[in-house]
Amino acid sequence: MSTKKNKIKDLIQEYLLDEGILRGKVNDPDSKFEFGFTFSFPPGQKSQGMSVLMPKGKNFILIIIQTQLSKPDRKALNSLKDNKKEQFFEDIRRFFLIKELFFRIDAQNYRYEINDQIFIEKDGSISRDSFYRSIRKIFYSYIYSTIILGTYCYGDKKPSQESPSRFDFSLYS
Repeated sequence: MSTKKNKIKDLIQEYLLDEGILRGKVNDPDSKFEFGFTFSFPPGQKSQGMSVLMPKGKNFILIIIQTQLSKPDRKALNSLKDNKKEQFFEDIRRFFLIKELFFRIDAQNYRYEINDQIFIEKDGSISRDSFYRSIRKIFYSYIYSTIILGTYCYGDKKPSQESPSRFDFSLYS
């Protein structure tokens, strides 16, 4: 790994350690990445697992969150009529586009991934502000997608405790 890539790896690791959210290194047996870390955001009990990766041969990092719908949510989504399942996935697709995020949706397997790219500056750095702004953007998009899921599946009824749509990340809750 070049000095510039080592610098960015150390910088990202430092940012994650400073916030106390670093969980580990990404195991990459196929060597598709220069480096990768797993972390939990936001700090605390209601955190969500995320990853930061630097693809080989690229001048950016990826910040990624992956979601696999729970069995109760899959069951609720499948019980909907009038192609509501497809409409749910189309609604989150539109939302991710509006937020200018990259995504992969696998509706057949009830999972999706949201990611964002941050390009490395000429001096080999990424600002802490841009790094955490991207993390928050992805995280809040994930939360919004679970709120949409809850609305589709449960309406005004209370969702199951296994459902991610139960989370409330309000600062004042």
